Amino acid sequence: MINRKTIFIFISVLILVFAFSSVEAQCAMCKQSAESSLKKDPHSIARGLNSGILYLMAVPYVMLGFIFRKQLKALFYKVKARFSRVAQ
Repeated sequence: MINRKTIFIFISVLILVFAFSSVEAQCAMCKQSAESSLKKDPHSIARGLNSGILYLMAVPYVMLGFIFRKQLKALFYKVKARFSRVAQ
């Protein structure tokens, strides 16, 4: 049986992962360089800098999901079974 703490942790992680769609993940020097480059040329490489940093930031989360995939799959099955029992 899934307890409330497990569900709370799972929902909290989901909210943290998916809530921030447009996050500026740059250090101060990178941001200053990108802003000055963007002012000079709107189609510069500075547009891809922020996206690249965000992709690099997502790699650890993907790795954790891959490592704990069996536990996540079991959790999804438990939640699905519980909701199917409640719906009937």
